[in-house]
Amino acid sequence: MLNLSILLEDSARHHPDKIAYIFGDATYTFSQINAMANKVANGLKKLGLKRSDKVALSCINSPSFPIIYNGILKAGCTVVPLSVLLKKDEIAYHLSNSDAKAYFCFIGTADLPMLREGQSAFNEVPTCEHLIVITEILTSEAPIDEMKTFGTFIKDEAVTFANIQTKPGETAVIIYTSGTTGRPKGAELSHANLLMNAISCVNLFKIVHEDIFITVLPMFHIFAMTVKMNAALYLGITNVLIPRFDVLTVIRAIEKNKVTVFVGVPTMYWGLLNAKSGNINIESAMKSLRIGVSGGASLPVQVLHDFEKRFDIPIYEGYGMSEGSPVVTFNHFGKTRKPGSVGTVIWGLEVKIVDEKGKELPAGEKGELLYRGHNVMKGYYKNAKATRDTIKNGWLHSGDIAVMDEDGYFFIVDRTKDLIIRGGFNVYPREVEEVIMQHPDVSLVAVIGLPDAQYGEEIKACVVLKAGSTVSEQALIEFTKQHIASYKYPRHIQFMSSLPLNASGKILKTALRKPDN
Repeated sequence: MLNLSILLEDSARHHPDKIAYIFGDATYTFSQINAMANKVANGLKKLGLKRSDKVALSCINSPSFPIIYNGILKAGCTVVPLSVLLKKDEIAYHLSNSDAKAYFCFIGTADLPMLREGQSAFNEVPTCEHLIVITEILTSEAPIDEMKTFGTFIKDEAVTFANIQTKPGETAVIIYTSGTTGRPKGAELSHANLLMNAISCVNLFKIVHEDIFITVLPMFHIFAMTVKMNAALYLGITNVLIPRFDVLTVIRAIEKNKVTVFVGVPTMYWGLLNAKSGNINIESAMKSLRIGVSGGASLPVQVLHDFEKRFDIPIYEGYGMSEGSPVVTFNHFGKTRKPGSVGTVIWGLEVKIVDEKGKELPAGEKGELLYRGHNVMKGYYKNAKATRDTIKNGWLHSGDIAVMDEDGYFFIVDRTKDLIIRGGFNVYPREVEEVIMQHPDVSLVAVIGLPDAQYGEEIKACVVLKAGSTVSEQALIEFTKQHIASYKYPRHIQFMSSLPLNASGKILKTALRKPDN
């Protein structure tokens, strides 16, 4: 038997008075978090929820998230984490598709009206029977428009609970993919999937009990859920929670709490690298950091070099996906790091590169990345066809184009769906982006394909310049032409003040492809 909530329970048992979470000026110990999670489990049991029932959760990075997440697990139920940016129709789809019987929704803010969207969605899904509102003050019992608050939900519940003993292979979490093609699919991750991946991450980066984490990536996203929340719970590590990425807020929190490990996506490293402030010595504020971890998307090599030069902090880049719980490969701590590479396969997994016919390719040849091992999801919830198309003979087909070098290091070339075919030639946007990033005036870039009557697709670069820099479209095109094959350079350049990002900080190329951009 195995229940993922043992991570919290074990830390509460061995480090009851240690601070588990810092949120603003408030602190919460492991024993406090565990007691409140027990209250949640008791409350769910009182509602009549049973083993394997689904419970949705929309919540910002706050102690409420791990409390409710672990309470759901303790009750033997399945957590369905939802992005805080979803709108009514999207939430309704997720509640319905996941068969959620209860829904915890944060009240939100004026800029992020989560409850308004969540309540409207809840009202459209009759199979979801219970809505509990998470307020800013967790213990608040005042009803909101006659809706039950979290404070009321846990008020009379006991602080102890006998965990439902789930099996290792039972579904712990259904994490929905971004849905860039068609409707989002729910990847079923088991208790064993998530536990093994969290432990693997701890070993991978030589994380210790004395480390201090900061979590800026949203915990509803699998990257932060595993690498920051579950890994920290496993070792009893103090975790500083930040609801949204604001550069100066993050830097101040790192300095104040002497944070040692930062995990982010490339746009966060870009933001920290370009941070400017007259009243903060940014280099000094970042001195407590011993390691940076990057994932979620490819980190431009130029950003990596510039960040390490400015802050003297090594960045370890890796690769993963929701269906892989998420980590698949990484540059291992203490071993050779190769800039631009997502490293070598983590313990317990196998990875190979295959051609279109499924034949394994030798080092140096591009193909689709496949993997198998303890991290592979059970499948897509209620979608047998998509599961069969993705997992074949135990191998998960990632849809990512990669190449392996002679040393076993993997390099992600691009997503299959992002591949640009111009006049019959394959163009990988990542390769073009790396060249453009070398221009001294360029701060950030995203390369996409546009429909073209003559060539099928044409290449466009969406560029953010460094502050105070100016360069013409033609000059940037000429620069790129000097460093790349003639069929690969962008024919169109669009200068932008910023690039659209999703909730986890990834660049939204789907938004850039819309006709009005």
